Amino acid sequence: MHSYELMVIMDPSVEDRDVAPTIDKYLKVITEAGGTVDKIDIWGRRRMTYEIKKHQEGIYAVINVTSTSEAVNELDRQLKLSETILRTKVMRLEDAVFSINPIEFVPEQRSERGPRSPRGGKRPARAKAD
Repeated sequence: MHSYELMVIMDPSVEDRDVAPTIDKYLKVITEAGGTVDKIDIWGRRRMTYEIKKHQEGIYAVINVTSTSEAVNELDRQLKLSETILRTKVMRLEDAVFSINPIEFVPEQRSERGPRSPRGGKRPARAKAD
């Protein structure tokens, strides 16, 4: 079993109270296959960068599951068949893991700047050629 992250963008015409039950209906595929649903994070309505199926906004949800790849593929297939789901993206978390190491910030040593020119920092005027 592997950990997966699934992002779902739903049709904005879906009622807010119907979002969680709709997602739970599809997640039965994972639980019936012996997997677990670790976290469901519903972001709510967001404006999309570009239109998907003539919609400018969608309801975003991010779901973390631990399951077999076959169950996740079946879940993704069923979500794509639904008319209320605009877009899905599945990522295996082991593939997306990166380490964030705190880096000690050391400011660069800069030389002292000279005083500003009296004209407000403008460049010197060029000499005109006669």
